[in-house]
Amino acid sequence: MLRHFRDVTASLPDEFTVFGGLVHAPDGSGAKLALLVMCHCGTPAAGEEAVRPIKRFGTPALDAVGPMPYSQLNAMLDAAYPRGALNYWKSNFLSGLSDDAIRTMIGCFAECPTPMGQLLLEHFHGAVARVGVADTAFPHRTEGYNMLVLSEWMDPGQNDACIAWARESYAALRPFMGAGRYMNYFGDDEPGDAVAAAYGPNYRRLQAIKAKYDPGNFFRLNHNIQPAA
Repeated sequence: MLRHFRDVTASLPDEFTVFGGLVHAPDGSGAKLALLVMCHCGTPAAGEEAVRPIKRFGTPALDAVGPMPYSQLNAMLDAAYPRGALNYWKSNFLSGLSDDAIRTMIGCFAECPTPMGQLLLEHFHGAVARVGVADTAFPHRTEGYNMLVLSEWMDPGQNDACIAWARESYAALRPFMGAGRYMNYFGDDEPGDAVAAAYGPNYRRLQAIKAKYDPGNFFRLNHNIQPAA
């Protein structure tokens, strides 16, 4: 199914976004499933046409695709992230979604120690890929996939196992990663200068702006851009 996800996302209209991944069944059984999450923001007729190739692929364990308000779509995954859950996430853009990358994801997911764990693929395309690299702080404007290792659990006794799984899965997928990273998914223990990787060629310019407007680095309780010397 992830190969089908790759084929579908090779050519999408701006109005259609499709994410894929590997998740556990929401019924608490622990069953491992492949998942597609999609949003078409055009007309209902265009949306039905766009999702038809996906809905024809196999027999889904759950099909919740249909017209809905954006507020409902935006909240439909909330139950997967309950208050009080423990989280450890790792993320990186992929250089491509090869068959080897997919097989590695499946192998890593087979070892997931928590029924709340996920491996997600966020596909970027359309208008976000038509913005110039230097036009905003965010520089990663090529079409492609952001890979997210999402380890989530409720029992503090699982801390070591769940954190180790996220780190080991991320390391196993490293050969398929590109240079770019997405700031929103950074942890507090990122090695090296992860902020520089997130801003890429815009990092030095952002350091100069920081030196001009915040030379004392007052705004520092974040993944921080150090002012240029």
